[in-house]
Amino acid sequence: MAFEPAELVAIGETRVRLTRLGLGSAPLGGLFTAVADADAERVVRHAWDIGIRYFDVAPLYGYGAGERRLGAGLAGRPRDEFVVSTKVGRLVLQVGDIPAGADVDRQALDGRPDAWYADVADRRIVFDYSYDGVMRSVEESLARLGLDRIDILLIHDPDDHWEAALDGACPALVRLREEGTVRAIGVGMNQTPMLARFAREQDLDLFLVAGRYTLLDQDALAELLPLCVERDIAVVVGGVMNSGVLADPRPGSAFDYRPAPAAIVERARRLAAVCERHGVPLKAAAVQFPLAHPAVVSVVAGVRRIDHLDEYPVLMRQPIPDDLWAELRHDGLLEPEAPVPASSPSR
Repeated sequence: MAFEPAELVAIGETRVRLTRLGLGSAPLGGLFTAVADADAERVVRHAWDIGIRYFDVAPLYGYGAGERRLGAGLAGRPRDEFVVSTKVGRLVLQVGDIPAGADVDRQALDGRPDAWYADVADRRIVFDYSYDGVMRSVEESLARLGLDRIDILLIHDPDDHWEAALDGACPALVRLREEGTVRAIGVGMNQTPMLARFAREQDLDLFLVAGRYTLLDQDALAELLPLCVERDIAVVVGGVMNSGVLADPRPGSAFDYRPAPAAIVERARRLAAVCERHGVPLKAAAVQFPLAHPAVVSVVAGVRRIDHLDEYPVLMRQPIPDDLWAELRHDGLLEPEAPVPASSPSR
């Protein structure tokens, strides 16, 4: 079974349909490396040209630059033909406008060599998962995107803000959905235990699971994904290359945005060796694996270059023999219960 990037998949009972391949905008916001506005907009326009109609972004990405660049790249496109998800929980403020006592994201202080986003000038991120903070965030996102509506609204990484997200952000998202301001709501995180708790306690439509259901890390399989199937919560998988180590498994590659531990690099190399024996690129197995799970509707490719984006449709259509998946299971590199893409009947 190969996957068609432009195939549209419905999210539960909502009117939202996502293409199997989406574009993630964190790199276009300048994640680790600066990106020019024109270059980012070209990537967005090229994504459209190859059939992508789902675009994910957040105020965090470039401290507003990601939303602004995505909106510019989509300008003039028929609004009913694409889906945008953005996130709440972080506000973009000018340094001089940050109130005393605000919960400032410490990862972006001036002079930090490990600051995540380049060229943020005097903009800073302030955590705010309150009801009013969500409403303000949506209004500001719409202005940056240049859109009249947001299709999917996600609570962004509330790892240290559970109570605020539960008491403030969740009621705000429900109200926005009821009013029709947004069409689907959910949560986007890099961990699964809190997502599982959201699944049990809230009426949500979608989770964006980053890095936790991949060829290398199947943490979401045991608890979260069965809950999503049971409760009809769609899953979008981000970070299918686990920050790069599955694209290039060598010392120095990144895993979860940091240098990969030796054990992770070794596991990725074992995965690559099995793929090589079957004549399949490791990246193709990495892209297709999560899509085989019935909860997963789409994967988002976070890229900053057109040539990297063009790899994804090829990887999604790459034939993969059943024997490859069987060998990965035999070698303990895949969980026994993990669904895998089936070969087409003709092979």
